[in-house]
Amino acid sequence: MKLFYYRRPDRLNNFGDDLNLWLWPRLLPDVFDEAETAVFVGIGTVLNGLLNRRLPRNCAIAIFSSGVGYERGLPLLNAAAKIYCLRGPLSARQLGVPEDLAVTDGAILVRRCFQAPTEKVHTVAFMPHIHHAIYGETLWPALCDRIGFGYIDPRWPVAQVLTAIAQTKLLLAEAMHGAIIADALRIPWIPIRTSARILAFKWQDWCASLELDYRPSFLSPWIGQYPRIAGGIRSTLPPALHWWRWLQQDRLRSAGLLFQDDGAAVAKQLLRIARTRRPCLSPCDRLETLTVQLEERLERFKTDVAAGYFG
Repeated sequence: MKLFYYRRPDRLNNFGDDLNLWLWPRLLPDVFDEAETAVFVGIGTVLNGLLNRRLPRNCAIAIFSSGVGYERGLPLLNAAAKIYCLRGPLSARQLGVPEDLAVTDGAILVRRCFQAPTEKVHTVAFMPHIHHAIYGETLWPALCDRIGFGYIDPRWPVAQVLTAIAQTKLLLAEAMHGAIIADALRIPWIPIRTSARILAFKWQDWCASLELDYRPSFLSPWIGQYPRIAGGIRSTLPPALHWWRWLQQDRLRSAGLLFQDDGAAVAKQLLRIARTRRPCLSPCDRLETLTVQLEERLERFKTDVAAGYFG
């Protein structure tokens, strides 16, 4: 069975996607190889109209804790596809399947196989969305260093990100899987949003699974990290339309919503958010219940594999 997860066209690491390579082989040893007759679709916002193009033809499909979103449309799931669980109730409704298939994002299973360090290195840390990490490059780490915040880059190796989150007392997260791991490791977190690149639907879907409201703190973008306008989808604009990006920047600058200074205004906003916003953290009993449910679904999957359901 082949392990499937989203891979960026530029081949850069991305923590949320790379968790698949770190987590599933630990929980499902000896299940995965390169055989394309069956595919395990795991962590990620991958249930959309492009899924069928990205998977091998006529393969059996196991869907485990994935979410709906990004590219338009929904996947066409054949009779050989089996949904064990989904990220949340919004994904279940979009797919038109029973809501009891909605458990939560499988990334919380990290809490079962990661020994978190007990030492805290940072009182507060910031983890941007990968798109903003790419465009911000060295600006975000410098800004965080200036105000005494830790900086966690979603392009770092998975083990490094896990350790950095565990060593933080409070995480400000644009990257949803940063928040998911923080919650799993019992680290309070605050969701941050700076642009339409942050897809609210997937956050709402996951938060609903925890019975939490998604109420992000808005952070004004600044020119060093402002992304190409993408309307919440993965792909960027064609080169011929990049002029629109600069037009949007001019409008934002004139409205006082895009900063071209050294980031001082953004730094003040981050500090204010950390000091005044109430952090999120799911109830311990809710998190444990969902973890056990995921483990039960994982056992069903193992039973099906052993019985030859996926060939």
